[in-house]
Amino acid sequence: MEVIMEKAKVYYCDMHTGRMNLPEKLKFLMKKAGFEEIDFKNKYTAIKVHFGEPGNLAFLRPNYAKAVADYVKELGGKAFVTDCNTLYVGGRKNALDHLDSAYSNGYNPFQTGVHTIIADGLKGTDEEIVPINGEYVKEAKIGQAIMDADIIISLNHFKGHELTGFGGALKNLGMGCGSRAGKMEMHSAGKPVVEQDKCIGCGQCIKICAHNGTSITDHKASIDHDKCVGCGRCIGVCPKDAIVASMDEANDILNYKIAEYTKAVVQDRPCFHISLVIDVSPYCDCHSENDIAIVPDVGMFASFDPVALDMACADAVNKQPAIANSLLDKHGHHHHDHFTDVSPETNWKSCLEHGEKIGIGTREYELIEIK
Repeated sequence: MEVIMEKAKVYYCDMHTGRMNLPEKLKFLMKKAGFEEIDFKNKYTAIKVHFGEPGNLAFLRPNYAKAVADYVKELGGKAFVTDCNTLYVGGRKNALDHLDSAYSNGYNPFQTGVHTIIADGLKGTDEEIVPINGEYVKEAKIGQAIMDADIIISLNHFKGHELTGFGGALKNLGMGCGSRAGKMEMHSAGKPVVEQDKCIGCGQCIKICAHNGTSITDHKASIDHDKCVGCGRCIGVCPKDAIVASMDEANDILNYKIAEYTKAVVQDRPCFHISLVIDVSPYCDCHSENDIAIVPDVGMFASFDPVALDMACADAVNKQPAIANSLLDKHGHHHHDHFTDVSPETNWKSCLEHGEKIGIGTREYELIEIK
């Protein structure tokens, strides 16, 4: 007998304003979606956002995070905005640079009304090992402050992505909450390698390695993959960014791992998910630049189900016309799928399919418009 899963409720409103401005409208949407069903009283509440790479202007304005944080505080919660450090070189690789970037983009206490915490610490190595016994991940490595929180709220900028097809709730939670070692595990089937031309032989990687996996010969470091356990700590301490992840995982496997990491973040505690389908750039906010949006702004979406939320947002984007002269318009509509048209090597459905398979949500949803 076939088991029919109940449809998840996804709430939606457009971006038109009248009696309410946009932050007020976001709060109204959250209320209608059941936000107050969560007991926030004296609970540490992590609002997981992407602060935006310096130079990128497509990231969510901090005004939206303030609306969420104010609502949490109104309900008695202890809110903070948070993200984890990046695996790659850029303005968010360590907590100091990351905070500089976040503050510059408005994610500071003066703008949001709450503190900004880099969840995996100074060098991306503050993590909690979370057993999930998944098909691809047995133990997820999640930023410590994320795991210390009592409640998780994902505030997502829904946009395209060159590896996963799009970035939404699952990407924000799965990849975004992974520590440096966690991100490496998702991106890589192997272990880190040393780019010899950048290495100065300083020995920092040797000091941090607990398994004697690194050595220096002729003033250049190398990694013994028979001893290396893939923790990624050497990546964090290298002053010249000479140690990098292999980045050799197939995109579908990357998506499966993101779904399993999302499970590690959301299991066993209250979670709520919000996606703003605005400024839908073709690629991730991790880029230090952004191209023009590929479709017109759609609206705000909210749900207790991250899989249904991503599915609803993807469907909404695919119903939109391409903006003239955008990358979507230039690439054409050969696949009848905006994300695949922009990034043909991706398969965004694989992440949602796996998320449904492992029980973190359903792709079947009821869209409820709030006016």
